[in-house]
Amino acid sequence: MTNRRTFLTQAGLLSAGVIIAPNLLSAKPVKNVGLQLYSLRDQLPKDVKGVIAKVAAAGYKEVEPFGYSKKAGFWGLDPKAFSSLLKANGLSTPSAHYDMNEYLGSGKMDNFNDYIEAANATGQSHIIIPSINGEYVKTVDECKAVAEKMNKAAEICQKSGLKLGYHNHNFEWKPIGNTTFYDTVIDNTDPKLVAMEMDIYWVVRSGKDPLELFAKHPGRFEFVHIKDMDKTNNGLNTEIGTGTIDFVKILAQAKQGGVKHFIVEQENYTNIDPYVSITQSAKYIKDKISI
Repeated sequence: MTNRRTFLTQAGLLSAGVIIAPNLLSAKPVKNVGLQLYSLRDQLPKDVKGVIAKVAAAGYKEVEPFGYSKKAGFWGLDPKAFSSLLKANGLSTPSAHYDMNEYLGSGKMDNFNDYIEAANATGQSHIIIPSINGEYVKTVDECKAVAEKMNKAAEICQKSGLKLGYHNHNFEWKPIGNTTFYDTVIDNTDPKLVAMEMDIYWVVRSGKDPLELFAKHPGRFEFVHIKDMDKTNNGLNTEIGTGTIDFVKILAQAKQGGVKHFIVEQENYTNIDPYVSITQSAKYIKDKISI
């Protein structure tokens, strides 16, 4: 039973909470969870329509495709057909991973133009560079040259209503001279044109702190990849919430980082059906993560 003393105590604690952490009262659960479709790379070529339906049934609202080419499309579907498939299942695609090594290496525009066309046909807002050929970034000058090419690519994207993004692994923090490739990119690309897609697993595995990156570069991280680290083998992924990464703590600062899209990725499965796994991960994020 609540008496006057209890009520006043609770009210006082609530007021103190507002002073200490007002963001706790305004935080909202993440609802539009996305899935990087690389998580289902073995299943997609066999039945793209069935897989996409199962992704929607698992609780996802967004997908991030990978591996597009004009010849093969998205697992045999051209961009318009793939977009129609997503819409029929209540899904959207804000971004995709497109191999930009041709442009970053030689400056050729053939594939890049195809990517721009595909991104616009599917309603994507971002062309994400999934990685880069390590041969291009062996010296500080080469890192700076790649960053400048990213700026130029971003300007080309902007003319088509798109934005460029970069997805990290862990090699980006390997020392190069007195810096790293990652630091060179984030310091030498235009924040208005180039977004960063933080893969939290790879940041942690590299020994870096996602929260420090959010604080140092506020607003730069429009996308995050969410995949957990196995407790016994840090080279393996596990379902979100069952590994070693504290996503509740990290993603509580998502607004500071500028995060708008929360994308689950699972690169391997251990003794679990992939669809059970991705369903479990989506549920954990929607139940436990507030921003």
